[in-house]
Amino acid sequence: MSAKIIDGEAVAAEIKEEVAAEVRRMREAGHAPSLVAVQIGEDPASQLYTRMQARNCAAVGIDYQLLQLPIELGEHELLRQIDELNRSDKVDGIILQLPLPSHIDTRTAQTEIAPEKDVEGVHLENLGRLFYGGWVTADTTPMAAVELLRRTCSDMAGMEAVVVGHSAIIGKPIAMLLLQSIDRSPTVTICHVATRDLAAHTRKADIVFVATGARQMRWLRYKYDRQAGKDTPPPDLSPLVKADMLKEEAIVIDVAINRIPAGFDESGEPLRNEKGKIRMRTTGDVDFEAAKEKVHAITPVPGGVGPVTVAMLLRNTLSCARGWA
Repeated sequence: MSAKIIDGEAVAAEIKEEVAAEVRRMREAGHAPSLVAVQIGEDPASQLYTRMQARNCAAVGIDYQLLQLPIELGEHELLRQIDELNRSDKVDGIILQLPLPSHIDTRTAQTEIAPEKDVEGVHLENLGRLFYGGWVTADTTPMAAVELLRRTCSDMAGMEAVVVGHSAIIGKPIAMLLLQSIDRSPTVTICHVATRDLAAHTRKADIVFVATGARQMRWLRYKYDRQAGKDTPPPDLSPLVKADMLKEEAIVIDVAINRIPAGFDESGEPLRNEKGKIRMRTTGDVDFEAAKEKVHAITPVPGGVGPVTVAMLLRNTLSCARGWA
């Protein structure tokens, strides 16, 4: 029997409807929630994301402003701009678009954002609140991953959960989000790519989150070596988590988004299309096709966690507008 495919697009639509309804109530009460995105330079990927932010904010009634700053802007001036936004009573949420230029320290800039306006939950104070409980905003990707689980499994008490990946922005926050309840949390184990026997942990888990991007890292390491003139063989781009590493009836949330080649030719070169460009595919860390024939529920990549991440940004903006932080 095939698994339930957890539809991130459908969940995101539900969350946006919930946010839109609350935004309407706030506007009727005299306050229009607002979000300001700060972008330095014109990074194409960042510009794509800001356009998506603008569309989604407009769809739910959140006022959106993009503050576009020149690439040569110094760190001191950026911090001054953020301070002005912190002081403005017309701004509820602030998001700092990445990547920043190399002459600006990302952590310093993110920490300058007032915790009560930090819609990404990256300020050290908000990370501390997440650890101690009573959090308001957290990084949108782990929030999205856990939201998909909650809408799939309403009672996690006594279950075994394994988080594969221990990054500060995804793996660790997922674990903390799972542990928020005193009596309804699962038992959480954190693993990573260096875990000695990963399968021994995942096979006993009722819930598996996978967030390493291991396949992407192997591909990027191969590209770097080849560009440096090294005669490196094609990397192993097989899934990190295979179907035989999963328990039957498990719930699998694949957070990773890997952009990797569709394959390699006999000479070890990536396959290319008729225009000479490398044929790329988007995939997660889990062998989706095999796993879906075994587990209870699983997220696809793309179409799983990604769409909900955008919805979490809207929800976090609403939380900041309410003054919960």
